[in-house]
Amino acid sequence: MWIDSHCHLDAPEFAPDRDQVWQAARSAGVRAALIPAVDLANCAAVDACCQRYPGTAPAYGIHPLYAQHAADDDLERLARRLADQRPIAVGEIGLDGHVAHAEFACQERFFVAQLKLAREFALPVVLHVRQAVDPVLKHLRRIRVPGGIAHAFNGSRQQAEALLALGFKLGFGGTLTYRGSTRIRRLARELPLEALVLETDAPDIPPSWLPRGRNSPAELPRIGRTLAELLEMPEAELAAQLHRNTLAVLPGLAAALEADTAP
Repeated sequence: MWIDSHCHLDAPEFAPDRDQVWQAARSAGVRAALIPAVDLANCAAVDACCQRYPGTAPAYGIHPLYAQHAADDDLERLARRLADQRPIAVGEIGLDGHVAHAEFACQERFFVAQLKLAREFALPVVLHVRQAVDPVLKHLRRIRVPGGIAHAFNGSRQQAEALLALGFKLGFGGTLTYRGSTRIRRLARELPLEALVLETDAPDIPPSWLPRGRNSPAELPRIGRTLAELLEMPEAELAAQLHRNTLAVLPGLAAALEADTAP
């Protein structure tokens, strides 16, 4: 049983065939997925997705690349949504130092505010961390939250260990299927297995066999197979451990699984 710890199944790219996409993932062995929002307007689509597809569960948050378009009252609206609808995480939130036009100070302001909300509501966070691991760590050390996932992790071993010490798991996905991704593949081999969770970030970050295609949650088991080969361990054993890891860091996802298996 595989869990996709980060999948944008609500994305417009899936509008023509969303039902078939999730059914294909189920047929491939994916039983659950976290669907994170990227801004307040997107939360309704995330909710609709999670109500329609058994095994999926929402996270609500303002993505760093959407922060410059957000209003201050969006934080108040987010707080009300967290209180009223109780998602399983706050996300996708974080910092992005890669995109030149993104306003970093604005990103930080919204990130800090959302960390405080996660602390207030005792929810894990789903982090977007691109070329900004050290600033993210600075804020996480100051505003302690109940752990979470560093999605699409691409930092150093030292940064990885710092995140693990703060209660985070590290998300690995399609990037590790490329032989040229030497640092990520080395990290996946060297870090404790308990530190890892698997993700697709569909429709983004396609694996090596879909270099220009639309990624989908159905690709997760094959990504897992690649990781199993890297770790030289049985695929079923890896899937079981990653399942435990994901539920440990996203305990609210267990309810989605239970609801899915109920008669």
